[in-house]
Amino acid sequence: METVTLDGLDRALLHALHVDGRAPFRRIAEVLGVSDQTVARRYQRLRTAGVVRVVGRTDARRLGQVDWLTRIRCVPDAAAPLAEALARRPDTSWVSLLSGGEIVCNARGRLRPEREELLLGALPRSPRVLSVSAHYLLRTYVGGQVAWSGRTSALTEGQIGRLRAAAGTGRAAPGSPNVLDVSNVPHVTDVPDGLDRALLAALAVDGRAPLAALAAGAGHPETTVRRRLAALIDGGLLFLDVDVDPRPLGFEVEAFCWLTVAPGRLAAVGRAMAEHPEVGFVAATTGPSNLVAGLVCRDTGAFYDYLTQGLGELEGVVAVETAPLLRSVKRAGMMIPSSNNP
Repeated sequence: METVTLDGLDRALLHALHVDGRAPFRRIAEVLGVSDQTVARRYQRLRTAGVVRVVGRTDARRLGQVDWLTRIRCVPDAAAPLAEALARRPDTSWVSLLSGGEIVCNARGRLRPEREELLLGALPRSPRVLSVSAHYLLRTYVGGQVAWSGRTSALTEGQIGRLRAAAGTGRAAPGSPNVLDVSNVPHVTDVPDGLDRALLAALAVDGRAPLAALAAGAGHPETTVRRRLAALIDGGLLFLDVDVDPRPLGFEVEAFCWLTVAPGRLAAVGRAMAEHPEVGFVAATTGPSNLVAGLVCRDTGAFYDYLTQGLGELEGVVAVETAPLLRSVKRAGMMIPSSNNP
């Protein structure tokens, strides 16, 4: 990845995409007070450099599925090849290589899968794999549909309001205290049809794919595609995820953090952490630890400060386990070349 320095306009553009990932460049330009050519040029530069990707993702629960968090401990020299093999699987959306030969990945599947369908069934039976555990992601407090506040603070409330109004959505602005709680949403009654599957597949590669390209790929008129796209988003099945590399924003240290929290304080701690700029992802999970978080800090000093102050001040946290992230092997459904990692 080329070295990219972000200025105020770049940061504002990234924030605008978090508000509406498919907002036309013209609309973003009007809100930011620049030309649409300037916005288009800035976006293409950031996308080409690997700084930002907008991808379409589906809500697992509305499809009767569940997201699994899998932890795999390996002999250190076996971790990278196994992580890359896992990243090539279509059912993984992100795969991270941590210190000490550990892999953490997210995989989607049925709520009650047969063993051969579960990611665990595909792992090699080898003494080089030391331990494997898989856990449900039960409740997401920040990440995915709820954007990381640390990267979405460049726009004013007025600018956010204008973008949201133009998009015709009443969804909360990214960075606001909003917990993704879909425990009571109904499952869709039917498997998405051919048109929906074509749209979801195309948007998983490029969430900003032009309507004309989507229509041509699906073999349907643009009016039909526009209507189905709006229905998928408004119905909650499809959402746009804006994946941003934190390093150009000045965040050099990434780590995973597993917390054991008193059950009565779990929701409160999750919501509190969702407001911390150092937390890019936090969710309740099954397993020995009941909360998992992805931390993003400017340096090791800031990492220490967050552990001792940000987390240390939260009531109900019983234990904390951390592991530095060495390499993102797959993120937002796309494999990351090793040359793009430090």
